[in-house]
Amino acid sequence: MHNLPQDPFILLSWTNTQLRDRYPSLEALCEDLDINPEELSRRLGDCGYEYDRENNKFW
Repeated sequence: MHNLPQDPFILLSWTNTQLRDRYPSLEALCEDLDINPEELSRRLGDCGYEYDRENNKFW
């Protein structure tokens, strides 16, 4: 599994940058980097962020 940033705000920034610059979806990012999408969504969800599929970003 990819080493994800531990700080939630850095994780949010890193994830959204990856989604904006390299991946068309959360699923593509997670599959390519061997990240559990439920775990990533849970970690960001714990900070109040949700994935918006239409905009391909967490807010």
